[in-house]
Amino acid sequence: MTYAIIGIPLFALTIGIIMYNGLVSIRNQCDEAWSNVDTELKRRYDLIPNLINTVKGYAKHESELLAKVTEMREKASANNGDVASQAVDEMALQGALSSLMVRLEAYPDLKASTNFAELQLELANTENRIQAALRFYNGNIRENNNKVQQFPSNVIAGMYSFTPREFFEIEIPEMREAPQVSF
Repeated sequence: MTYAIIGIPLFALTIGIIMYNGLVSIRNQCDEAWSNVDTELKRRYDLIPNLINTVKGYAKHESELLAKVTEMREKASANNGDVASQAVDEMALQGALSSLMVRLEAYPDLKASTNFAELQLELANTENRIQAALRFYNGNIRENNNKVQQFPSNVIAGMYSFTPREFFEIEIPEMREAPQVSF
């Protein structure tokens, strides 16, 4: 009987500690994943001025688009807000970069430039790294949200102010739609 009086509360305390440590662990994983995303985004921000400077000499008629890309880069890199607003800014920047790359295909001298080709390859690799980091981030967010919202860990989460986190999602409806292709 005495063992039950001591054992049951001790067991409940042990389970509570394990759940709390699991919540702390996933919170730290989410923070690490966001830091990885942030590192890759900064890498892209650093590549864009080099791309702009390379393109300026060849594509003088694209100054409006270059200015838009620069503006989107500055806006995205200055965003210290929530994940949703960061996602909107990043999608706008990605759209501006995509438009620029499509328009630059009309400049054969630029396409022949080894510097431009290297920058284009580096930018493509960076975009792939960003997508991988975002998938890792969203996976950690899903795991965090599951732990915060599912019983019994939600009891511990509520007691210690663990909250669900935001996914990095595309919020612009036009960007969610698949492009229309006609042959």
